[in-house]
Amino acid sequence: MKLHLVSAGHYWTDAGAFFGVLPYFIWHDKVATDERQRLQMNLNLLLVQTDGRNILVDTGIGNRLNKRRKEIYDPSPFELPLSLEALGLKCTDITDVILTHLHFDHAGGIVSSLDGEDYLTFPGAEFHIQKSEWHMAQNPDKLNKAAYQFDHQLSLLDREGRLNFLDGDAEIAPGVMVRHTGGHTVGMQIVEVLNEGTPYIYAGDIIPTRFHLPLAITSSYDVSRQDSYEAKQKIYERLTSGNGYLLLDHDTQDWQLPISEILPFISH
Repeated sequence: MKLHLVSAGHYWTDAGAFFGVLPYFIWHDKVATDERQRLQMNLNLLLVQTDGRNILVDTGIGNRLNKRRKEIYDPSPFELPLSLEALGLKCTDITDVILTHLHFDHAGGIVSSLDGEDYLTFPGAEFHIQKSEWHMAQNPDKLNKAAYQFDHQLSLLDREGRLNFLDGDAEIAPGVMVRHTGGHTVGMQIVEVLNEGTPYIYAGDIIPTRFHLPLAITSSYDVSRQDSYEAKQKIYERLTSGNGYLLLDHDTQDWQLPISEILPFISH
């Protein structure tokens, strides 16, 4: 089994909303923001190669944002195909895509556009999604209406893709598990990879950066702070018991943190 960081580029998001309950005076002099108080966010994706399968976790933003969203988020070019190429892979080599959730910065890369024509970026892949997340994206309530773009991002997948809807925890491949947590979204799932006995957890937006390591720190985008809090507790318990590693999906400096570096943030 091999684990790789693959970059899908970066974008900019409102710093205050992203840091949520973390007070401004704690973070403002530790991160660089632009004149609009936006923070650069990396799109750090996980690729797991095991038993002849290439399993990609999340897809980044893609290359199909409209003009208004480009102005809001100022995304980089879609780097994912080039990142895969650097590993000797084509998009057609991806056998599975696990989607932690269906917000635009994680599901936007499902579909790509070339010369005005849209197509599935990973046409040979099976897509693993929590059923509750798909239903929310398809019929969002008033709280979640602005968070999903089903027609734009997911309708082509609905028509042409191979979908595996999950209802809770599931094994995607030997040593590759998804665990439904909720918290950030109703259908949020994290990915746990057991590699030679060591657990690696890709927590997605439950713990997107170093700043979100403390149990009580959640972003304003989380639909349930309580569920996010409890998910963090379980993640840290698992990493502690297995002396494992946390993988950060949006941090611009760090990708892989051993539990020994995390314990000081959660021991008080």
